Amino acid sequence: MRNDTTDECTDDSRATTGSRGRAVSRRRFIEAAGASGVAVGLTGYAGEVDAQGTTTVQWATDQLASDNSDAIQQALYDAGLSQDIEIDFLAGAWGGGRQDQYQQWLSSGRERPDLFMMDTGWTIPFIYRDQVVDLSQRLPEETISRIEGDYFEAHVETARGPEGNLHGVPLFIDLPTMQYRRDLVEDAGYDPEGNNWATESMTWQRFSEIVADVLEQNADDVDYGFTFQAQSYNGLPCCTFNEFMTSWGGAYFGDPTQNLFGPVGDRPVTVNEQPVLDAIRMVRTFIHGTEAENTLGDYADISPSGVLQWDEEPSRRPFTTGNAVAHRNWPYSINQSGSDENLGDALGVMPIPYAVTEDEAQYPGTGGPVAALGGWHMTMNPNSTKQEAALEVLDAMMADSFRLALFEIVGWIPPAPDLLETDQAQQVPVMGDYLTPIRVAGENAISRPVTPVWPQESQRIAQQVNSALSEGGTPEQAMSQLEGQLQQIEESAN
Repeated sequence: MRNDTTDECTDDSRATTGSRGRAVSRRRFIEAAGASGVAVGLTGYAGEVDAQGTTTVQWATDQLASDNSDAIQQALYDAGLSQDIEIDFLAGAWGGGRQDQYQQWLSSGRERPDLFMMDTGWTIPFIYRDQVVDLSQRLPEETISRIEGDYFEAHVETARGPEGNLHGVPLFIDLPTMQYRRDLVEDAGYDPEGNNWATESMTWQRFSEIVADVLEQNADDVDYGFTFQAQSYNGLPCCTFNEFMTSWGGAYFGDPTQNLFGPVGDRPVTVNEQPVLDAIRMVRTFIHGTEAENTLGDYADISPSGVLQWDEEPSRRPFTTGNAVAHRNWPYSINQSGSDENLGDALGVMPIPYAVTEDEAQYPGTGGPVAALGGWHMTMNPNSTKQEAALEVLDAMMADSFRLALFEIVGWIPPAPDLLETDQAQQVPVMGDYLTPIRVAGENAISRPVTPVWPQESQRIAQQVNSALSEGGTPEQAMSQLEGQLQQIEESAN
């Protein structure tokens, strides 16, 4: 599975859409329709049924879901969806193109698709533009309570509007981990199982020492120590650097528990503070070694300069083929690297390392083994004429059986942590063996600071961080410039 969590908003313009209308339960909808003489079809969806008595709900999703449409449709029926509702799977391209297409459709008031699969990284701007339905007004209260109580908290927060209501139902969560060559690590004298690497994160300093040692002991067979993504692209500010910085106790806008999603213009810009600068110095040490300027003496030289041009796939390939000791990436990489034709049982997975503990961190919600949040939500088109049937689809999608079926069919990780403890989840090939560190990642996940101005800010962060990490880069200068750029963007948004 190719990960798509690094999509970014590309259009900040506010669009006007059709009215959402009042919240109406399905029962009241049918009763009202009957009283007014409107025809109600076999499923009870007035005005939504074709001549064959079938309601077709169009779901804007990805190619992976479309390729497995029959199995997913059956899983929905098994979860209780009426047999009179069919899903039309509309596959979209990976990357920002899908987001742009959604924006175009919703801005024009188009009635279809009825349901949209939206990235956690750009759902909030659609909410702020009133382009998706407020599901807190349409789903039963017990359903909303279940989402808020049983799902990964960080994931749920990326589906909330400014008033606190939910505008999306989490579909699946995507979480990064540190993947490593367990065979080489054990041969070098380390004991991942005995030291609980799968659950107890280690410091970045200890991690760099171990990787350097393993690399030295295998210098004839392995070229790289630690591979990751540091290209100047949207995945750097949202994810890789977000993890480095937050694990040092730093933040883009101060206290993430208060300021992550705004208010824009009324929050401090904190990229020029010591924890952020130290995070950059650490990564510079990984890439350039301690002899270079603006580095830290307690960390090892473990990464190739190529990481400055790599995103997910170029950074993954050396590891999957056995040519790197450790690699930071998303779950799709576990699936590929852990396959029998690649590393197989030689793959190890652990949480992302950290620099300071939560107690030592400057801001609440930082420090410790943080993991950048990825994943997708289900949202509903306010212009859809098939909202009652679409709500039935959302209800079926929340069934545990459907969540687990999606994990088996396409590898999408359930957004409810308790499901990762089930026998069914743990029996899924490859991925089922690594659910413990994935759950730790989910419990320590942090979102990118998504607001309507995040696309502009993300671009500036990517440029300045990549520059600071490059040979000759100066963390203080880059972060001072970035501080001014972010302050200007924040102020101009008011």
